[in-house]
Amino acid sequence: MQSLLENVARYLTQLLFLVAIGGQAFGQDEPSDVPENAQAKSYGGGWNCDPGYREADGACAAINVPDNAYATNASYGPGWKCSHGFEEQDGDCAPVDIPANAYLDSTSGDSWKCSRGYRMVDEACLIIHVPANGYLKESTFGPGWECDRGYRIDGNSCTAINLPENAYPTNSTYGTGWECHRGYRKISDTCAEIVVPQNGYLSDSSYGAGWECDRGYQAVGDACVELNVPTNAHLDYSGNDWDCNRPYRKLRGNCVLP
Repeated sequence: MQSLLENVARYLTQLLFLVAIGGQAFGQDEPSDVPENAQAKSYGGGWNCDPGYREADGACAAINVPDNAYATNASYGPGWKCSHGFEEQDGDCAPVDIPANAYLDSTSGDSWKCSRGYRMVDEACLIIHVPANGYLKESTFGPGWECDRGYRIDGNSCTAINLPENAYPTNSTYGTGWECHRGYRKISDTCAEIVVPQNGYLSDSSYGAGWECDRGYQAVGDACVELNVPTNAHLDYSGNDWDCNRPYRKLRGNCVLP
């Protein structure tokens, strides 16, 4: 029992010694010369200048922050930025000069944008003149307006598109400005009706005859002719022709063994 107590006492003595040594070591790491307007770093050695001050020759010199600005505590640049609604001018912060028909850009805080219906020209916001049958367009290029459906830009005005019968206006700024209704096809400046043969149907394709044959029929001229599928054959993926069953192959309109 006595031996156990002696070992415990010895262990506690060594522990207290280590704690004391550690305290001295941490004390030695603390900076002894923290300059005015600075704070010791929370870990390791050294110090940092307070906001609004910058290190210079081992000291913390005050940053000259102009009116309507705030210190950034950055180690580069002037060390300050202008407040929202002000912009830097010759080392000072001047109010953003917002022209008529404009507003302060809320994102940057140091520039402006033109109000809707106006566009930036040099340092001013000039009104966008929208012609009859036109409307404002949110775009930084072009005239700033578009023509209504059924009209197209002609200089500084919107001219009506001449629609043929069985056609409708599009929003395209190029081409004729119109398309034919379903069941009609553009021929010159007109929309001609597509004649669909028996056993056929209208196609949505912009090329070809404008119609296709039903499954089991094949286009021959302007008609859909029923397919004559030979023995040992089947309709192919299109449904408008046939292939031989394996292992047969085509030969003169029939399916024969190789």
